[in-house]
Amino acid sequence: MRKTLALVRRELVAYFSSPLAYVILTAFLFFNGYVFWLIVAFLNDPRSQAMAPLKLFFGGTIFFWLFLLFMVPVITMRLLAEERRSGTLEVLLTSPVSEGQVVFGKFLAALLFYLFLWLPTLVYVLILATHSAIDPGPVAAGYLGILLLGILFAAVGLLTSALAKNQIVAAVFAFAVLVVLFSVGLLEQLVSTPWLKGALGYMNLWDHMDDFARGLVDTRHVVYQLSVAGLSLFLATKALEASKGR
Repeated sequence: MRKTLALVRRELVAYFSSPLAYVILTAFLFFNGYVFWLIVAFLNDPRSQAMAPLKLFFGGTIFFWLFLLFMVPVITMRLLAEERRSGTLEVLLTSPVSEGQVVFGKFLAALLFYLFLWLPTLVYVLILATHSAIDPGPVAAGYLGILLLGILFAAVGLLTSALAKNQIVAAVFAFAVLVVLFSVGLLEQLVSTPWLKGALGYMNLWDHMDDFARGLVDTRHVVYQLSVAGLSLFLATKALEASKGR
């Protein structure tokens, strides 16, 4: 555990020593702030349907998904691909840490940075709480959904970084895979076969976040996202083991 935590600290220092981290943070805060303002302005229109602002904020708009699909690959692209390009990956793999510890340490660092980005959005909850009563259940469930999406997306991004030779390829590859994961569930409306419709509905990330935003924590959603994340981390570990053998 001590070695894994050392890897996490190493990666977090690398994140916050890079100008890219502050570009991501600034873009994230600006974009999310603008979307939050649009949601509040829309719901203040007397012609709009009454709805909880945070329900829309937690995955209820395409802007939420587009930004995640672009942002997470940028966060994870350098984790292994850049180390491979610079030649430091071989040094890391010959140190007294296992491939699994390397993968988990880098994954945890990416996830912590992802959660750090979301931390300032608690201000939006406080702003809304000063004007109306806020049910803490859906808020907590919404942030749980964001955490699970971060676990899933970061694990997939780490896998593509383990397979790619440079970080740009890793980011593009991660974006493509995440778009497929996001889109496959939306095909539910296009099929009529019951078992296929049910399977696609089970993988529908938009519906997952919609349930979380309403305060419903469905264990099937949790199991699906953690299972895909676990498989991605396992494959990333195997990819590192294969590269070590070459």
